[in-house]
Amino acid sequence: MSRIGNNPVAIPEGVTVEVQDNVITVKGKLGELTQEYSAVEVKVEDGNVMLTRPSDSKEHKAKHGLYRSLVYNMMEGVSKGWSKELELVGVGYRASNQGQKLDLALGFSHNIVMNLAPEVKVETISEKGKNPIIKLTSHDKQLVGQIAAKIRSFRKPEPYKGKGIKFVGEQLRRKAGKSA
Repeated sequence: MSRIGNNPVAIPEGVTVEVQDNVITVKGKLGELTQEYSAVEVKVEDGNVMLTRPSDSKEHKAKHGLYRSLVYNMMEGVSKGWSKELELVGVGYRASNQGQKLDLALGFSHNIVMNLAPEVKVETISEKGKNPIIKLTSHDKQLVGQIAAKIRSFRKPEPYKGKGIKFVGEQLRRKAGKSA
């Protein structure tokens, strides 16, 4: 039995939900998101979105909680938005942005220039004596996570000194160096 899938999703103020032909559309002040679904039934009633599954088969059980979580993430995204912060740890590591272009200096021979999707807002924070921070915000949780993972993949944190790009608040497993 899906514990997540059985919970109704409350529709926040200022958000509209439409269900047509196995596609759910959520509109809010920050944007509009759509999601196709299968193997579940979606009903909008008195300020809540209810998801039910037709049977207790393995596929229906698996997708019941999945689609409930996706609908919840869409509602949160169009009403409040999602954000991720990445921290650049290392001497000479810098980040700057001009509009939707993110320019990263990560110790390679050339800077990495990345064009971001128009739905994602990027902000770089550089204070003297602190590590540079890249802040990504959008109404689409999947897109923010995907772009953050792509940026992190340019220079993953290494376990000895902790240099690299890490999420703010991420705990790294550190290793002791070789003993003399």
